[in-house]
Amino acid sequence: MVTLRALALDDAPALTRIYSAASIRHTTGQALTLDQAHEKIRTALARAAETPRAQWSWGISLRRRTPVMGTLSYILRDDSWGHGYATHAAHQVVTVAFTTAGLNRLEAMHHPDNPASGRVLTKVGFTRVETSDRDTEAGTVPYELYAPETRPHGS
Repeated sequence: MVTLRALALDDAPALTRIYSAASIRHTTGQALTLDQAHEKIRTALARAAETPRAQWSWGISLRRRTPVMGTLSYILRDDSWGHGYATHAAHQVVTVAFTTAGLNRLEAMHHPDNPASGRVLTKVGFTRVETSDRDTEAGTVPYELYAPETRPHGS
């Protein structure tokens, strides 16, 4: 169903489609131009080469925030919502976080007006742990913060 792979510069047009319209409504980001998409991919590729590796990006991202704690984030094109893609990809990334990346804590958050993202997190074993205020252009927004209840089996 979903196969994770590294981003490539040829993905820039697809990235501009993802970072647009309804897909960015509940993010702190803005629509990407083609040049910005190329830069975002170059940055992700450079971060993937760091030692220790600080970021894994497949359109869904795992970022190391401390040596043992990371964050999961994802954004999908609005025409792909509701098909289980985020859930399937997030499950794979959680496994990478606790095995390949060697993390022992993982967090994710979502905008309060995007409960579907919270359902994705719940399906992959996260529970809501608190609310975290984020400053946005619209003012302070109380994002929901989640963490896995336990490490997945096999990790």
